[in-house]
Amino acid sequence: MDRQAKAVVCREWGQPVQVETITVEGPKRGEITLKIAACGVCHSDLSATTGKIQYPPPLVLGHEAAGVVVEVGEGVTDFQEGDHVVSSFISMCGKCRQCVRGRPVLCENARKAMFTLPDGTVRTKDANGEPLNVFGACGVMAEYATMHVDNCVKVEPGVPLQNAALVGCAVMTGVGAVFNTARVEPGSRTAVFGIGGVGLNAIQGCATAGAEMVIAVDNNPKKLAMAKEFGATHTVDLNEVDDAAKAIKKLTGGGVDYAFECVGAGPVVEQAYKALGRGGTAVVVGVADPKDKTSITTLTLPADERTLKGSWLGSSRPQHDFPRILGLYKAGKLKLDELITRTYTIDQAAEAFDDMVAGKNARGVIVFD
Repeated sequence: MDRQAKAVVCREWGQPVQVETITVEGPKRGEITLKIAACGVCHSDLSATTGKIQYPPPLVLGHEAAGVVVEVGEGVTDFQEGDHVVSSFISMCGKCRQCVRGRPVLCENARKAMFTLPDGTVRTKDANGEPLNVFGACGVMAEYATMHVDNCVKVEPGVPLQNAALVGCAVMTGVGAVFNTARVEPGSRTAVFGIGGVGLNAIQGCATAGAEMVIAVDNNPKKLAMAKEFGATHTVDLNEVDDAAKAIKKLTGGGVDYAFECVGAGPVVEQAYKALGRGGTAVVVGVADPKDKTSITTLTLPADERTLKGSWLGSSRPQHDFPRILGLYKAGKLKLDELITRTYTIDQAAEAFDDMVAGKNARGVIVFD
């Protein structure tokens, strides 16, 4: 059945987001409709409003959410009404070479569902009946969303849905980069560049992994203070040093074993790489502009046996790792409650984006009735 829903929409790149009443159509074969409980406000959503992520408007924003199934489409057997679900902005066909070899975040068919559902169509229309694209096949910054089951992960009840929502991006991206991509070892020296929602989770991932040193790097003293609450042992304020990499090498006596770039900017990637000691690994987590470039000294790759690699959604297997992350939270080993600095109503969406840009929140979350 069709449902009316308030949604946060990007109408034009470079313009403020709008809250509109849209129509969300019921599910087709292989799809489910969710009543969204909460949706995190992520920098990637902001990037979609600026054109840094070039999803064509009009676009329903939102990719980091949790909700409850209210309707299932034909052929759906793994979900039923009442199930708790976390959205995943990565489509996972389960059949391509990457999915079969256990790398679903690299699904070769995922690009078919960047701003539509996998079949190339959408279930969202505006007040004039015109189709609205959806961020990452999700479009979950709305009261309802119809999604393909490949973009949905069922989780056990018992975790507040506003906390569970964060696993769909910020937590999985940051913690996963530490555990899955870098495989940080106990006693290692680590540095995290950029202390936003993802960076904070990389910080707590390093701490949980048993890193001896966890160095937070940012130009916002408030964010550096947050980092200490999440496990940072040291901080580097970019306002106080001329060269972050040199400061880190001095602090560590030679460089870190692992560096995580959580900004999405070529010069920051270069700093993260330069901060490595011999045999170190730099992991690029941030989403950069497509035209952005990174320059490194090539000789350091073989001579120091350094590694430069990327991490997409924490190199995760969402069906396995989302519940695993929530299990760590329930066991008291990961912080989720503390990540949510403030909640907003959907009518406060523009304010939530402004607060994110101003660096006021670890994570702002839109909570629906």
